[in-house]
Amino acid sequence: MGRLAGKVAVITGGAQGIGAEFAKGMASEGARVVIASRSDSSRLVSEIIESGGEAIGLRVDVTDNTSLLTMVEKTESTFGPVEILVNNAALFSSLNLKPFTEIDEDEWDEVMRVNARGPFQCAKAVIPSMRRNGRGKIINIASGTFLRGAPMFCHYVSSKGAVIGLTRALASELGNDHILVNCLIVGLTESEGVIKHKQMLGAAKERTLAARIVKRSMIPSDLLGALYFLSSKDSDFITGQCVNVDGGAINY
Repeated sequence: MGRLAGKVAVITGGAQGIGAEFAKGMASEGARVVIASRSDSSRLVSEIIESGGEAIGLRVDVTDNTSLLTMVEKTESTFGPVEILVNNAALFSSLNLKPFTEIDEDEWDEVMRVNARGPFQCAKAVIPSMRRNGRGKIINIASGTFLRGAPMFCHYVSSKGAVIGLTRALASELGNDHILVNCLIVGLTESEGVIKHKQMLGAAKERTLAARIVKRSMIPSDLLGALYFLSSKDSDFITGQCVNVDGGAINY
């Protein structure tokens, strides 16, 4: 039996990149996975099922309440109550590095809408299901760029700071419902989107490798151990916390 056997897990932005690694990993640990994404996840769903896992894919806009309500309804009718939410969907690799003076208000608002408001709306959508079930775990995904104030990426950095604040606020409100809320702070990860984004990878990779205690590139699977821990019973007395996974680049 896997560490997440029978658990129902919703992963936003789960069709590609880090989210897809989360979906495959959690399914391999026995979770019944819902891949919620604006992108087509049919190939990934098939891969998980062919490997012996359970998964469905849903087209979801994390900033649309009607879409989120449908997501929860389909999850419950297929697998049962939502037990785990991984708030992974975010704008990242599609963004260009630029001085904050060149980021217009529309671009700022769009990043905040998806990266900060999206996790807030997703949490609100799944909380009734978790409350009916008597428990739940929410894992928000933040970024090490917030801890070091990465330049040329002001809107993204700010949005991930909001995710850390959201984590702490939700944890304090939801403890009495036996719903635990924690955060993974992710270092520079060579996902498919980052590898294709030469400007982003080129600007950050050398500096990040120099700062890391573990002197190698970080790949999506490096996040799985911490994700399993925060999703499983092993973390049943932990809430409102941030776990930094970056090979020791930021070690305070």
